Amino acid sequence: MALKHSRQRDAIYDFLKDRKDHPTAETVYMGVREQIPNISLGTVYRNLMVLKETGKIRTVEVGDGIVHFDPDTSEHNHFICTSCGRVEDIKMQSISSIKSIASEHFPGKITGYTAYFYGICEKCLVEEKAAAGE
Repeated sequence: MALKHSRQRDAIYDFLKDRKDHPTAETVYMGVREQIPNISLGTVYRNLMVLKETGKIRTVEVGDGIVHFDPDTSEHNHFICTSCGRVEDIKMQSISSIKSIASEHFPGKITGYTAYFYGICEKCLVEEKAAAGE
């Protein structure tokens, strides 16, 4: 069965498609509400899940209990700031060889991986230095 066209889903995807900040459903809701004032958070969340199920976006769960949404569905890595919670893509050489390394120690078939790097983002480092009087 083909997916029915939805003005709300289009607005949600348009809001997400060029973003690099991995917004939460709440952030998407607040942004889309500017275009569609009567849209509900539930409608936004349901449509985000449809976009995920159809492969147009992916979810990123970084351990904060909040689902973040990413329009970049390619295999890539993320950085999570342990100070402010910011999630951002890391542009780096592929580490896909990690699958074969892991396969050496796993009897099943590994088909993908997720790598998260944790630390303090540039903005938080600047703020820490400013607060310390450096």
